[in-house]
This record gives sequence, C-alpha cells and structure tokens, in this order.
Amino acid sequence: MSAPILVIAADDDWPTDRVVDELTGRGAEVFRMDTADFPQRLTMAARIDQGHGWAGELATALRSVELSRVGAVYYRAPGAFRLADGMSGPEQRFAAAQARAGLGGVLSALECRWMNHPTAAARAEYKPVQLAAARACGLSIPSTLITNRPDAVRQFAAEMPGPLVSKPVASPVLIEDDQLKTVYTRRLAPADLDDLRGIETTAHLFQAWVDKSHEIRLTVVGKRLFAAAIHAGSDAGHEDWRADYGSLTYTATTVPDDVAAGMLRLMDRLGLRYGAADFVVTPAGEHLFLEVNPCGQWDWIQGATGLPIAEAIADDLEGVTA
Repeated sequence: MSAPILVIAADDDWPTDRVVDELTGRGAEVFRMDTADFPQRLTMAARIDQGHGWAGELATALRSVELSRVGAVYYRAPGAFRLADGMSGPEQRFAAAQARAGLGGVLSALECRWMNHPTAAARAEYKPVQLAAARACGLSIPSTLITNRPDAVRQFAAEMPGPLVSKPVASPVLIEDDQLKTVYTRRLAPADLDDLRGIETTAHLFQAWVDKSHEIRLTVVGKRLFAAAIHAGSDAGHEDWRADYGSLTYTATTVPDDVAAGMLRLMDRLGLRYGAADFVVTPAGEHLFLEVNPCGQWDWIQGATGLPIAEAIADDLEGVTA
C-alpha cells in the first residue's frame, strides 16, 4: 500500500483542489488539512520515544492519517489557527503560539518528501537571499539596492546607465480600508529622484531598469522546468505584467541550457522542490533573474499554455521522476 500524501493548504485554495483531484484520480491516499482547522476541527495526538520517531494521528470528524506513514507533504499557504471564542487577547496569542510550536513543530519534523518545507520556504521568501543565491548559481541579476536612505538612491541612480525601478522588498499586497491593494513595480522618472520623502520610513528595493523583449514565468517542479513567455500588450503591463493581466498573452517556451542549469542549482541551494521564478528577457536574448516565489501561482499558466504543472506536482509527490 502506497504511503499517504499530506496536503496542507487553505480550504478554498482551488489550485490545490486541482492537485488533490489529480492525486485521488490516480488512486493515491490523500489527507488534506488546513491549519485553520486546528484545534477546533482537527486534532492531533503525536508521540516520540527513544525507540521511534514521531508517530500518532491527525484526525477530523471524518478522516484520519497516521503520521509515521506519511510519504510526502504538499505545503501551500494554509490559514491561521481558529481558536475558541471567548478567549482574551493574551490567551489567544498564547494559544496560537502553542499551536504553532506544537502542531507546526510536529509536522515540520516529519522526515519525508516536502513541497516545500516551511522553513526552507520561509528563508527563500527573502529577496536578498534569493538574489545572492541566484548570482552564486550563475544566473544573471539586475543591479539592486535596498535602502532607507534617499542619498543612497540618488548615488545608485547616478551609477546606472538607465532608469531605476522601485518595488516592494516583501509581499506587494496590503489591506487598507477593507480593500485589497497591490503595490506594483514602478519605473522612476528623473523628477522622482528630486523628492524621495518617505524613503526613510522603511526598507525599499531599487533595481536597474532592464529593457525587455518579454518576460518568462519559469515554474520548477522537482527537476522539471515549465517555461511560459509573457507578452504585455500595454504600457502598464510592460512595466509590471501583474498590473494589467487583461493585456497579456502567453506561449509555452524553453530557456537556454545555462539558465535551466542555474535555476536547478538555485532550487537545490534554497532547499525547494517547487518555485515560480520570473525572468526578464532582453531584446538581445539575455535572461535576467528577478525572483522565485516558493508558493507562487501556477494554475493560470497551465490554463493559458497547457503546460502539465498539476500533473508534475502530483508526480513529484508520488516520487515519480520524469
């Protein structure tokens, strides 16, 4: 009997639905959970002794899985713990910390195939870590400055042959006035350098603007690479394709061998089995690495190009190599 696959994701994450459907359609045993279900709808009893590692059970009202049998974990942005009503603020914070250390600690200790292990994914989320690792792995990167000093921005701009872009260092998404807002990459005009008020309030990332033919979303699953060329049909989309999805067209493509090899080295260096990487392709054909998201979206790329990404994720979780 094959080892069960543990899927840890938000209940309403529909790309994960697609992976689960692919796995169950193959006859795989899947136990899906959301950390938001703990401790009210999900229970755990786990034990470790001198004679054996962590064993025990995760269970809901309908299903259960034996921890020692888990062969692979698919970890993708689960929800926050939902605690019992009536707890005070300090009690909730204490209980959430205990849940994170208890449930999260036991799950993190499972010695099996992970896509991706949360500790590796958390470290890889840091863009400074990604850029340094990409450079060390032989990938080309744009000149980058992270600072909260206006004078450093002006000096950096003076040293670059062309414009700068500014972009968030961390997640570009924020909630303001109950509305979800996104901070997009923005090309700076010379006048922007005259007024840099606000730079000192936090860290900002600036990069040399790279003239581009198009961009590539390179989705990596294990040792398999799925490249999609993204062509923007508007000025906003050319500056940041996320700013105008309606203008985009997609085609399945490939990347040069040295880029593919460098990307696989980067994944190994970061300890990732899955990543959604973004590259700029210059008119001369040079590929410059921008970032890799350990939990990046892939389903819309599969829908637009037919690239079999969900199938590759299922293969990797089952230990099937291409």
